[in-house]
Amino acid sequence: MKVLRTPDERFESLPGFTFVPHYADVPDGEGGSLRVHYLDEGPADGPVVLLMHGEPSWCYLYRTMIPVLVDAGLRCIAPDLVGFGRSDKPTERDDYTYARHVGWMRSLLLDRLDLTDVTLFAQDWGGLVGLRLVAEHPERFTRVAIGNTGLPTGHEPMSEAFLAWQQFSQTTPDFDLGAIVSMGVVTPPSADVVAAYDAPFPDDSYKAGARIFPTLVPTTADDPASAANVAAREVLAAWDKPFLTLFSDSDPITGGGERWFQEHVPGAAGQPHTTIVGGGHFLQEDQGPEVARRLVAFVG
Repeated sequence: MKVLRTPDERFESLPGFTFVPHYADVPDGEGGSLRVHYLDEGPADGPVVLLMHGEPSWCYLYRTMIPVLVDAGLRCIAPDLVGFGRSDKPTERDDYTYARHVGWMRSLLLDRLDLTDVTLFAQDWGGLVGLRLVAEHPERFTRVAIGNTGLPTGHEPMSEAFLAWQQFSQTTPDFDLGAIVSMGVVTPPSADVVAAYDAPFPDDSYKAGARIFPTLVPTTADDPASAANVAAREVLAAWDKPFLTLFSDSDPITGGGERWFQEHVPGAAGQPHTTIVGGGHFLQEDQGPEVARRLVAFVG
């Protein structure tokens, strides 16, 4: 597996991002290894909150949430998915599969970091990967909160907005990831914040993972990931630990996606589900401190 690693200088002096990087090696699935980056902030003995990003962002997305969570005594683990942030970036699109993303995060979070009693917060692909980990290792998780994500199986039609995004990702000659993030928020970010989302990708050769991600979402029942997601939904349909939805009010991609979880997950009953006002698809960028305060209350 040919791998690129973004130079460290690309991550210097990013606005609002002074966190110390941590790294661990995980099996790449082909006999080699990949270096995966993660943040580990807050007291080492504090309750663990796992913050999982999606496409095409990285753990920078959580920079305004982490201080609020740490001030409440929580330990924040925020990994970069393989192909994103400071994590290694395989160069071939075929190197990436849904199952491999789940396996890479399992290796980091459960095998290497040995996290237990975890509260998950996940958005976008962070949910598609994180909810699989919850379903496959429920004993490791104490509670779950999700925002603007889902667990598609290919049995239900996807939104027109998602299908348009999927097509765009495969056909546009200029896959400008900073611009894509800026289009997914309500409040336009400053130029230096947009540049921070571009930082992991010096050129297009680093973007194979970001390019292929939209096609890995199961959109048909015969998708390679469909059966595993059906099985994960069955586990969640019996999940009686606390389960919270924090979807935003201005996301055309996942709007309404919280209903399946509220109606089918037993642990969602009676929880303070909230619509985050003033949030686009990347609600952490628009309303990070508000989302963090909701998580503090949920853990408490």
